[in-house]
Amino acid sequence: MSIRRRELSELLVERGVTAQRVKEAEGLATKNELPLLEAYQRADGLSKSALAHSLSVISGLPVMETINLERLDLDVVRTLPLGLAREKGFLPLWEENGRVLVAIASPATLPSADDLRVMLRKPIQAVLVPADELRNAINKAFDKASRSASAVLEEVREEKEGDLEGDLNLQDDILDDPNQAPIIRFVNTLLTQAIKDRASDIHIEPFEKELNVRFRIDGVLYEIVKPPPRLQASIVSRIKIMAGLNIAEKRIPQDGRIRIRMAGREVDLRVSTLPVRHGERVVMRILEKGSVFSLDAVGMAKDNLETFRSYIQQPHGIILVTGPTGSGKTTTLYSALAEINAPDLNILTIEDPIEYELRGVGQTQVNPKIDLTFASALRAHLRQDPDVILVGEIRDKETADNAVQASLTGHLVFSTLHTNDAAGAFPRLTDMGVQPFLVASSLLMVLAQRLVRRLCPSCKEAYEPTDLELRELGLTRASLVGQTVYRAKGCAACLNTGYKGRTGIYEILVVTDTVRALVMQGKDAGTIRKAASANGMKNLRDDGIRKVFEGASSFEEIMRITQEDALE
Repeated sequence: MSIRRRELSELLVERGVTAQRVKEAEGLATKNELPLLEAYQRADGLSKSALAHSLSVISGLPVMETINLERLDLDVVRTLPLGLAREKGFLPLWEENGRVLVAIASPATLPSADDLRVMLRKPIQAVLVPADELRNAINKAFDKASRSASAVLEEVREEKEGDLEGDLNLQDDILDDPNQAPIIRFVNTLLTQAIKDRASDIHIEPFEKELNVRFRIDGVLYEIVKPPPRLQASIVSRIKIMAGLNIAEKRIPQDGRIRIRMAGREVDLRVSTLPVRHGERVVMRILEKGSVFSLDAVGMAKDNLETFRSYIQQPHGIILVTGPTGSGKTTTLYSALAEINAPDLNILTIEDPIEYELRGVGQTQVNPKIDLTFASALRAHLRQDPDVILVGEIRDKETADNAVQASLTGHLVFSTLHTNDAAGAFPRLTDMGVQPFLVASSLLMVLAQRLVRRLCPSCKEAYEPTDLELRELGLTRASLVGQTVYRAKGCAACLNTGYKGRTGIYEILVVTDTVRALVMQGKDAGTIRKAASANGMKNLRDDGIRKVFEGASSFEEIMRITQEDALE
């Protein structure tokens, strides 16, 4: 359908679009040799709703301002590939009055949309939808329509052995083609389900008579599906091809990376394969690109946040974050760097591996094979005129000595240690061989942290804690006056776990003169902890109890995460 420039521009102006916006869009069409309608759809600041209504006047097609995703007929959506829907610019919605409604953004799409009539064997009714609404709806519709791994597995079981692998080459979007080879379809569905279920890791584990697939969701592993053992080699080969690994080499561990797109979202997966007795074990860490880091989002209480913010603004010294693997240390440090990042600061990092890209920050990944270790990289970084240095982890005396020297020569150094609590950082550094007086003079503060699961807001229920729970947490019945305590229940929104998402609990040990004196005397972690507590430090369990009283977590979760505090 040809659309006259003057008629459309007049209709747009009538609907509130300024003449200047219209002129800019027409200039974009001339400059880039675009069809007029495409230029209008691309133009910034030009209302796509006004455009849809103007096109409705010209074409006589009805307008649908927003698409109700809950009404989508997912079986209809699954009849065509995502790539085709994006390329042609249409989306089948649902059946109404004997016709399938098809969303389009332009009357020019009508001939392509009419092809759906043949594909669906039903009459169609085109409706005009604003271009930005249609684009978002296409991504969300195909995300919603993707099957679970167990459903696809049933289809795969029915395939003949020789038809399983097909072409294992990588697709542009893992939701793109519903007619892929069965193994590709299963692996893609597995990745899709993991991302939708908010999993942080995917585990594929071969045993003698079974193959297990588990997801780690909010820090806990859940069994998802058990594919037939005969599929193990094909599944691993598919993942290796996606990660750029050697599919012929099965005797040694391999590490790789997969970058995928799922319904418009970009996701990185860090892949690790390990030879075990009955095949190769695969673990994939899911890292969503475009993550925004902010200290306001990590879950620190107001007093802890104010203290932490004041110390990350210091010109020099060492700030340590401690905790086990998977306790959120990297997120906290990235959030701190994002907060202080400014054009007048030179910030450098040394990481193993680089998990997320930070804009405006120089990031180096260690590579021990070429002697690029934390220690050697830190020496090199000091010749790059840095203001702030992030050392991924202090693992040995050389790295610790270099970090101390960097802090004493006017640099602010962030790093991590694997200790159970904040006070344990001091004896750990002295055990590495750093002199106590250097530890005392260089450290500004130590932050210990853990991640606890958040109660699902849709199903959490209030209850009266038992005497045993209160006793284990060191609380009295009187301390509950005016407080509401919740526990996990489970619903569809949280996959029946009772929890949805995680937040941090923290203990901040500031290096005061008292703590500094104890460190120089070589006192143990217990003595330092008691002195810090006497000075007002709240330990991890205390901070966790605050989360319970805020309704964010449960007593059961806090006890699970802070068991070591109960032993003191």
